[in-house]
Amino acid sequence: MIETAQAFGVDIGGSGIKAAPVNLEQGGFAEPRLKIATPAESTPRAVADIVRQQLDHFQVPSEAPVGIAFPAPIRPGRALTFMANLDKSWIGVDVTAVFSEACGRPVTVVNDADAAGVAEQQFGAAKGQDGLVIATTLGTGIGTALIYDGVLIPNTELGHIELPDGKGDAEKYAASSIRDRESMSYKKWARRLTKYYGLMEKYFNPDLFVVGGGVSRVSEKFLPYVDIVTPIVPATLHNDAGIIGAAYYAATKAGR
Repeated sequence: MIETAQAFGVDIGGSGIKAAPVNLEQGGFAEPRLKIATPAESTPRAVADIVRQQLDHFQVPSEAPVGIAFPAPIRPGRALTFMANLDKSWIGVDVTAVFSEACGRPVTVVNDADAAGVAEQQFGAAKGQDGLVIATTLGTGIGTALIYDGVLIPNTELGHIELPDGKGDAEKYAASSIRDRESMSYKKWARRLTKYYGLMEKYFNPDLFVVGGGVSRVSEKFLPYVDIVTPIVPATLHNDAGIIGAAYYAATKAGR
C-alpha cells in the first residue's frame, strides 16, 4: 500500500466487492480501486476470502486500519439478525469476527449506508454542516444515515418507513430499482421521492438531505422536482463513499 494512504476501505454489495487504499487527508483513493464480483453463493467464507485477496493485492500493512462497509445493521460483538442482499447464512454470524479471522487482523465493520453518510459528512456534500444531516442512498433499496453535529447515529433503517395512503414500505415504492423496473420517467419518480422525503422531513426536521447512490450522478434529472422545504443535494463522492467512509470510520476507531 503506497505511503499516501492512511487506511484501507472495503465496500461489500450484492453484485460487487470494491476496495482501495484511502488518503484521509484528501478524502479520496490513494490507488485505483479493485472490484471483484460478489460470489453467487455469497456465504461468510466466500465473501471474507475475497476481502483477504484485496488486502493481499494492495499489500496492506498489518498496522493499517481496515474498514468494511457491510449491507446490514452492525452491532460489534453481536450476531447478525437480518440479511437482504447476501446469503442467508450470514444470519447468526458475528460479522466483525468473521472478517477479522479471515484477514488475520482486527477490522472495523460499519453499515454501508452509515459509511457513505460519514464520508459525505467529512469530505463531501455535507462537510461543515451542523445539525441533523440525513444521507440516503438510492439503489436496490433505500439506505439511510443520520448524523447530528458530526456524530453518527448508527444502524437506522428508514428506507423501510411506512408511507401513508397505502403506499407501504418506502423502498418498495421509491427506490431507484423501482424506477428502473417500472420504466418511470425521472419526473414521475421525483413525485414518489417527494412523498418519501416529505415524510422524513415531517418526522425528523433535518437541516440537510444528501442523496447518494449511483443515480446521484444524474441528480439534475430528478432532484429539482422533489418538492420539499429542506435543502436536498446530491452526494459528491457517489459510489466511492462506502469505501472512503469505511476507511475513515476504521481510522477513527483506531484513534488515528
